[in-house]
Formats: sequence, structure tokens, C-alpha cells
Amino acid sequence: MKRFMQSILVAFALMGSSMIAMAGDVHTDYDHTIKFSQYKTYSWGKVQTTDPFYVSRIQQAVDEQLQSKGWQLQPSGGSITVFATDNIHNQQEVQTMYDNLGAGWGWGWGWGGWGWGGGWPGPSLGVGTSTTATVDQPVASLVIDLFDGSTKKLLWRGLSTEDLSSKADKNTRMVDGDVHHMFKDFPKAGK
Repeated sequence: MKRFMQSILVAFALMGSSMIAMAGDVHTDYDHTIKFSQYKTYSWGKVQTTDPFYVSRIQQAVDEQLQSKGWQLQPSGGSITVFATDNIHNQQEVQTMYDNLGAGWGWGWGWGGWGWGGGWPGPSLGVGTSTTATVDQPVASLVIDLFDGSTKKLLWRGLSTEDLSSKADKNTRMVDGDVHHMFKDFPKAGK
């Protein structure tokens, strides 16, 4: 029973840490002196990606978010120009795997002589092994910039960083989710 409980605890700890590592890191910033109420339309500038399939995927995700807030897409000459760039690089990560965790508290339930087994005699360390390896994890950063269409001044920037998957559909869902988070608090057109 003790080993079963230890296995459960280790599984929850590993799941929690892997979820944290897989979650996207999204940040936004903007020029606090700008009144976004003067802007209602946008046009696309250059979208530069390492994978040409992601040009339309990024544009579609941004279009969906901006248009849901009342912004109107113009083929050219919008009051705001949108640019997007990605960067993919390998990041070294250290992964440690544990086997036969032997640590635990005592050998039974209860306190002292009460209950089952004879109490909690204190921690004991068993024999366990661990294997540590350094692996290259592909990481992608996506930057979306919004510039004033006439002055070319940077108004807003969104940045997301994600560990990439080997599955394109999962990466597309990550882009959609990150763009959604970027524009979550973006102002509505003309407000």
C-alpha cells in the first residue's frame, strides 16, 4: 500500500510539472499614451515564419480575435498594420527519471501504539535510482506587432513562447490558444 501511495504522489507531481512546462508563456505590452479609440481598421504587413504553412494560420487566428472585437480588415491602408514573426530554436532541457523510489514514512498507520501497525517511526530512505539526460526541445516564439498605419509607431506587442510538438495540429491549436490569450484584453475597435 505504501508503494502504491508513493507511486500516486510521484505521478501527480510529474503530471503537474509537465503541465507547467507545456503551458504557453504569453506577454503583451502597449504604448500607454495611445488612445485606441482612434483606430477601427487594420491591414496586414509581413508575416515571416519558418514554416510557410503557419503564415495563413497566424493570420487567421489574429483576424478572428481582432474581428471579434469589431476591428475591420482592409486589404491595405488600415489605421493599424499587423506584423508577425516567429523564431524556432532548440533549448536544452534536463530531464531526470526516477525508478524504485524507496523513501517513505514508517511502516504502518497510527500514532505510537495506537491504530494499525505501530506508528510513525520517522523517515526512511530506500534504495532508488535516477537517470538524468539533457535533451534538445524545440521552442517557438511568436511576436505580433501592431503599428500605427501612418506614423509607423509601435502601438502594441504580443509575445508567446511554447515548447513545440512533433504534431502540426497540436502546434496549430497552441498558436490559436496563444493568440487568443494575447488579444484577451485588447480594446474593441473605436473604444
